[in-house]
Amino acid sequence: MQLTKQKILLGITGGIAAYKTPDLVRKLTALGAQVRCVMSASATEFVSPLALQAVSGNPVGDDLLDRNAEAAMGHIELAKWADKVLIAPTTANFMAKLTHGLADDLLSTLCLATSAPIYIAPAMNQQMWHAPATQSNLSLLIQRGVKVLGPAPGEQACGDVGLGRMLEPVDIANMLAQSPIDPILANRHIVITAGPTREEIDPVRFISNHSSGKMGYALAQAALALGANVTLISGPVNLSPPIGVKVINVVSAEQMHQAVMKVVPDCEIFIGCAAVADYKPQQKTQQKIKKSDSELTLTFTRNPDILSDVAHLAQPPFTVGFAAETQDVAHYAQDKLKRKKLDMIAANDVSQAGLGFNSEQNALNVYWNNGGKNLGVADKSQLALTLMTLVAQRYAQKTT
Repeated sequence: MQLTKQKILLGITGGIAAYKTPDLVRKLTALGAQVRCVMSASATEFVSPLALQAVSGNPVGDDLLDRNAEAAMGHIELAKWADKVLIAPTTANFMAKLTHGLADDLLSTLCLATSAPIYIAPAMNQQMWHAPATQSNLSLLIQRGVKVLGPAPGEQACGDVGLGRMLEPVDIANMLAQSPIDPILANRHIVITAGPTREEIDPVRFISNHSSGKMGYALAQAALALGANVTLISGPVNLSPPIGVKVINVVSAEQMHQAVMKVVPDCEIFIGCAAVADYKPQQKTQQKIKKSDSELTLTFTRNPDILSDVAHLAQPPFTVGFAAETQDVAHYAQDKLKRKKLDMIAANDVSQAGLGFNSEQNALNVYWNNGGKNLGVADKSQLALTLMTLVAQRYAQKTT
């Protein structure tokens, strides 16, 4: 993923997340982009124009009626200069202005005057994000081709928790670098499982694992960027799915199995990225198990093997599995590949600090019959795109 020589016009509006924009400029320039910044008046209350000028190496625009710039029709010049326009953070107010074509400052005027694709990274209070007016504006912007990056869930500056946080600069930069991409998976239906499953013990307890779902969600985003129609079957996670992906939410392994077997006959590629519990309690009590002086013994029974059941269908899709291991990674992954009759398997060592579960980075070793490839340490969004491109290549070789 690179932005080499691409001209990015970064618009900054007045949200608290504006303080992250110098870092965003650094991330964009590290990918090879040329960046020029334009600020709304309120954005200057959160971040210094001088700081943005220092990291971008270019003067910062913040005044539509700048006499020096407008002598050469500066706002039109900037609008034509940009290959991509990125508004980060994008407030609810600016989303409304963009939706209704207002042009009362330099940034909103540039958005009307440019023919470049526009990307927005929303950032606002969770209630403002869910407000009917904001959601209506969002729908219209998407219909007009505006690309929406985020928002992310989490704790907000006001103390609320929910959707509305601006994506982290590294994620925004990587997503911008992924688009546009050669649609090598155009018109292909891909089913991806993600996240953990939960197996209930009693009404208040369950067994699960450390999977955050980040890798599966990144794969869904990458498949979407490559032109695929994506169905994401997700266990319980705290993530916002990519816009344009069909999401089926499940909790248990049995529910995930049912959901997969219902949709997989209509797909060409299946990727089992979820960390599905191998076992579940043999009996779930209807009331909370009370503490006693004696030891508690639980008996477990096997859950259905989703990946194997898909690969053993009479007409299976191209089937990709994941193997999260703590030792002998290559041995266990290749054994799983053969035993379950998979087309590919992506293996990672979750014992390595900073990689795998709940982290922003991962590293994969990918295997197929008589072949393989090492995908080194990278952000999960970047790694997902590399893996999806490899999946597309192997799928094309098998079907031609």
